[in-house]
This record gives sequence, structure tokens and C-alpha cells, in this order.
Amino acid sequence: MAMNDSANILNSAYLAVEYIDSFLPDNPLQQPFKNAWNYMLDNYTKFQIATWGSLIVHEVSYFLLCVPGFIFQFIPYMQKYKIQQDKPETWEKQWKCFKTLLFNHFFIQLPLICGTYYFTEYFNIPYGWEEMPRWYVLVAQCFGCAVIEDAWHYFLHRLLHHKRIYKYIHKVHHEFVSPFGMQAEYAHPLETLILGTGFFIGIVVFCNHVVLLWAWVICRLMETIDVHSGYDVPLNPLHLVPFYAGARFHDFHHMNFIGNYASTFTWWDRIFGTDSQFIAYQEKEKKKQCITKK
Repeated sequence: MAMNDSANILNSAYLAVEYIDSFLPDNPLQQPFKNAWNYMLDNYTKFQIATWGSLIVHEVSYFLLCVPGFIFQFIPYMQKYKIQQDKPETWEKQWKCFKTLLFNHFFIQLPLICGTYYFTEYFNIPYGWEEMPRWYVLVAQCFGCAVIEDAWHYFLHRLLHHKRIYKYIHKVHHEFVSPFGMQAEYAHPLETLILGTGFFIGIVVFCNHVVLLWAWVICRLMETIDVHSGYDVPLNPLHLVPFYAGARFHDFHHMNFIGNYASTFTWWDRIFGTDSQFIAYQEKEKKKQCITKK
């Protein structure tokens, strides 16, 4: 009975969104995107699309999303939004980070990406334009992937902070006390595999088209680069996402090496009380600001 009620609610929600979508103006980018997608299907094999296409989407998205944070360090006006203002970025740290990223991307992540084609073949995941889900279905699927990944990340990340194993694996990621966007995937190879597993669980659950793989890659990179950016920029559209943690939440974790273990949302830390030090810190900062204003 409960399952039928849930199915009815989801079906009603889907129809409501579809009804609203019918009143929205045509997307001017849809036809060019359709032409580009069909060109890709006509000129490349599924293996090439799944493997090299996924690699290109990851690399281009990652480094493009890092550009704003990289530029901020050269703009004096933006320094007031930097969370740890006493710890500016340095060329040495950024160069070290970049070299490690290239190693992780091409020697750890690329072999995993090579399995994408076999995943889509085994589960009969379509590539065609006609089978592609509507935009609101993709948004819902990416949100579902984020919820699953966030739960996995919270518990495994917290485990990696255990005193018996921290110095062997997760300590690499914490080399930078004041994070910057490019550092989001700076990690020990084992951590890349352990925490990266959470990314794939949602794909296994929700994937009904190869486009979800790429959409979820972009969404996940957008989130992790934002929370590692080191800047709490106002009017950040990601803060419209309910329970979104944000840069200040994760920056506190890098400052103190404890608490705020979740990747995207705040609820797991709130449930288990691992955000208590962060809440106390925020209250102190508010009191300081009030005293300063007086």
C-alpha cells in the first residue's frame, strides 16, 4: 500500500513538472545540442564515446570550474570573500597540486573510466537522442546521486580520519590547510578509489542513459570544487540547493581536521553532532562581528 502511495506521488509530481515544462519557452540550445549529439553518434563508436568522451567531459569540466577560484587570487576585491585570509595560495602549492592531479586523473581515474563502456553494455544503457531523459528527470537523478554519494562520503570520510589510518591515506588531502578549487581531487590513490566509489553507486541505481554519467560528473565536480574553493562568494546559486554545505562548512574541516565530514549536505553531520564545533565557531564569529560593529 505504501509503495503504491509513493508511486502515485512520484507520478503526480512527474505530471506536474511536465505540465509546467509545456509552458516554458523552447530552449534555443536544444537543437544545436541535438545536432552535436547525433554527429557524435554517427562518427564515433560507443567505446570511444564512453571512454574518451567521459575523459574529456571530466578534464574540461574540472579545469574550467577551477578557473574562477584561480582568478580570484589576483583580484584584491575578492580577498574579502576568502575564508582563511591569512593563508594565501602559492605557486609552489598549486604546481604540486596540478602534478598530482594529472597522475590521479590519468593513472587512477582513466583506467576506471575505461570500464564505462562495459558498464553501459552490461546494463543496456542507451546512447540515442530519442531515449535521452528530459532535463527535469536528469536534475532529479543527479540530486538522487548526490544524496547517495553524500551518505557514502560521510561515513567513509569519517573512517579515514580514524587515528590508526589517517596518516597513511587521508593526510595527503589535508596537506593544504587552506584549500583551493584545484585541490578538490588532490588525494592519495587509495582515497580516490574509496571515496570515489560513492560516485558510482548512484549511477548504478539511476542510470537510464549515458548522458546521466556526464551530467552527474559535472554536478559532482561543480560541488566539490566549490566547497574547496576557499571563497565564500555571495549570490552563489548552489546555496539555493536545500541543506547545501558550501565552502565555509568544508573549509572549517580543513582548518581543524575534524567534523563536517559530509561532501554536499549538512544533515549527516547534524544528525551525529559532528558539526558542533563548526556551529560554536560560527557563533563566536557572529559575536565578534557584532562587537566590531558597535
